[in-house]
Amino acid sequence: MHIVIVDDSADILDSMSTLLQMMGHHVESFLNVEAAVAHIIETPPDVAFIDIGMPSVSGYDVAREVRKHASAQSATLIALTGWHREEDRQRSFDAGFDSHLVKPVDLARLRETLSNIAVIKSSRALE
Repeated sequence: MHIVIVDDSADILDSMSTLLQMMGHHVESFLNVEAAVAHIIETPPDVAFIDIGMPSVSGYDVAREVRKHASAQSATLIALTGWHREEDRQRSFDAGFDSHLVKPVDLARLRETLSNIAVIKSSRALE
């Protein structure tokens, strides 16, 4: 799948990118939120992992902005965050995220999430 990662931590971007590439995915990483939003709108990925707690703009705002554009409606948005309370999860879904993963991401959970997304996207393509 085509995956975009948006995070203010270069270490997170590097480790997630490497992991996802080892799993066979095409990955693009962004430290710059504005560039990431423009890219997601212009070239919607299958999946976008977006950090919630970035200093320049929140991941909630990123999700809301992306969801305004019809071109990006097919992208699966996943909140990638250290925030794990139920209220945090609900805020993610209210902002337009499809899923909420807590850092550090459990590898089994990551694989399961991506597998489920691939199945859903495959079934939609057959419709």
